[in-house]
Amino acid sequence: MQIQWYPGHMAKARRLLAESLRLVDVVVELADARAPLASQNPDFDDLFQDKPRVYLLNKADLADEETTRRWTAYFRKRGFAAIPFSASTGKGQAQAVRAIEQAAKPVVERYLQKGVKKTVRAMVVGIPNVGKSSFINRLKGSASAKAGDRPGVTRGKQWIVLTPYLELLDTPGLLWPKLDDQQAALRLAYLGAIREEIMDLQRLSASLLGQLCRLRPEAVAQRYRIQDLGAEEDSLLEMACRGRGWLQKGGLPDLERGAQIVLDEFRGGKLGRISLESPEEEEHGPEGERAGAPAENDAH
Repeated sequence: MQIQWYPGHMAKARRLLAESLRLVDVVVELADARAPLASQNPDFDDLFQDKPRVYLLNKADLADEETTRRWTAYFRKRGFAAIPFSASTGKGQAQAVRAIEQAAKPVVERYLQKGVKKTVRAMVVGIPNVGKSSFINRLKGSASAKAGDRPGVTRGKQWIVLTPYLELLDTPGLLWPKLDDQQAALRLAYLGAIREEIMDLQRLSASLLGQLCRLRPEAVAQRYRIQDLGAEEDSLLEMACRGRGWLQKGGLPDLERGAQIVLDEFRGGKLGRISLESPEEEEHGPEGERAGAPAENDAH
């Protein structure tokens, strides 16, 4: 399955990010804790190289806890202020605010020397559907930023005032122009970062089931009543439909319905906490090369 997506509003979103850089002191980058490298936009290293950055592994409540711990160590070793975070539960909220304040400390102190108490402005960035608006709403304590469970909800920038001295800029999700690594592209599709309208959801769901059979066979067998976990991917969705009773008239499997439910259940954590990537597998693999492991940077 070849996945490519860079519509016009993505190019517009990139221009918006570049133009907004002069307005902010810190960049807060969110990635999906279940696939931190696949969900890290490699263009951001160049785009934000002159700004301090805080890196949040969002949706950590849906990822394997031990794998997320290793990812956090992986990124911190490479110079990132990396923090596991869950916008849905609020875990990591205090650490995230402290990290933003610490990243902005040099500029705040420069203003204090002039007798001015600086309002810190941070820009929140990431790929589509990684939870930027949900992160802002969690810190704000109210639904100030538009949020949804599908990519493309935020199309323009929104300033959110958290305190008199801390403001956040919500921005549209941004993918990079060419998804050369199709394994990484598949992971993005599993996570809901790519619009479903451009994909064959039945093939995508079957591929996801194949991946889950390797990662969490017990969970797949229990939830979808699949007996042959080693079957070809093309057969797994049909078996899941029969196992869960997603049938059309005449007893035929309802593959369209089944595909959507399987994707939604994985994204919602119904099969437990699952990570699609681990540092040990990715550090020297093609995804690590694609994502470009973050370089040491004194600004971080």
